[in-house]
Amino acid sequence: MGLRHVKGEGHSPSAILDSIGRTLTTASNGIKALAEHLATDESFAQSLVEAVELVGDGHGRVVVSGVGKSGHIGRKIAATLASTGTSAYFVHPTEASHGDLGMVTSDDVLILLSWSGETAELANMLTYAKRFKVPIVSISSNRDSILARNSEIALVLPKVPEACPHGLAPTTSAMLQLAVGDALAIALLERRGFSAEDFKTFHPGGKLGAQLRLVHELAHVADQMPLLVVGRPMSEAVIEMSAKGFGVVGIVDEGGVLVGVITDGDLRRHMAGDLLGQPVEEVMSCHPKVIQADVLASAAMEFMQEHKVTVLFLVDETGMPEGILHIHDLLRAGVA
Repeated sequence: MGLRHVKGEGHSPSAILDSIGRTLTTASNGIKALAEHLATDESFAQSLVEAVELVGDGHGRVVVSGVGKSGHIGRKIAATLASTGTSAYFVHPTEASHGDLGMVTSDDVLILLSWSGETAELANMLTYAKRFKVPIVSISSNRDSILARNSEIALVLPKVPEACPHGLAPTTSAMLQLAVGDALAIALLERRGFSAEDFKTFHPGGKLGAQLRLVHELAHVADQMPLLVVGRPMSEAVIEMSAKGFGVVGIVDEGGVLVGVITDGDLRRHMAGDLLGQPVEEVMSCHPKVIQADVLASAAMEFMQEHKVTVLFLVDETGMPEGILHIHDLLRAGVA
C-alpha cells in the first residue's frame, strides 16, 4: 500500500519556504561545525594531512567505496580526484565481493565511506585490505566503529543534525562527507602543482573544455592575419581590413614587430582630409592590446571584456604577431 499524501499546513508556500530555509541553515551549520572541528581537533587535522600525504606519495590508484548515500558521495569523490590528477575509481562493495576486489592492489589506497562505520557490506573489503596490506582511509562519524578501528587513517567527522526532521535521511552527513572528499582532492591538486593546463587534459569537452583551450588553438594565423608595414598608405589598410574581415589591421615595423593597429574607430576619427593618402603610422593607435598564444581562452574572454575590445593580436615574446583572435571565435567555441 502506497503512502497517503494529505494536503495540510505543510503544503502552503510559507511552510515550504520555511522547510527550505531550515534545511539550508542546517547545512550551513554543518559546514561550520566541520570547519570548527578542523580548527580545534588536532587529531582530525593531523589525519587529514596524513591522508593527503599517503595518497600523494602512493604509486597506485585510489579506490573509493561506500553503500547507499555514502556510495553516491564516494562516486563523486572518485570523479573529483580523477579529474584533478589523482588516479581514482569507485567500486561498489557488492561488486567488490564478486570479483572486483581483483582490481585492488597493494600499491593502491582504499577510501571507505560509512557514516556509522558499521556498514556490513564493507566487511569483505576490510578483510581483503588487511590480507594484502592495502592502506585504508575511512570517513565516518564514529571513532570506535569497526571501520575506523581497522583503518590506517580514520577521518572522524563531527556528528551533526540531519536536515531531515526525522533525523533519518542522510543530508547534512552526506554533505560533510562530500566536503572532506573535495578538501582532500584540492589539497592533492595543490600539492602536486596541478595547473589549469593539466586540468584541460582531463576536461576536453563541453563548456569547461572550451574555456580551457589555449588561444592559439582558436586563432587565425599566417596569411589570415591583416598586417601592413609602416610607411604603407591608408588606401592599402582599408583594402586589407575589408579583405580579412576582422575590422582591424595590424601595423608592424621593418623587423616585423607589432607597433600599432588601425580599427574602424580610427578610420572614423581621421575621415577629414586626405585619409587614404596618409601613411598608416599617422592613423594607427599605438600600444595595442595583445595576448600571448599560451593564454587560456577563458582568460582571453575576460581580457577582452575588461578592455572593451573584440579583437586581439597574439604576439610572441619579441612582439611579433603570431595570430589574431576575434571574440566571435571564442563564442563559437563555447567559451562564454
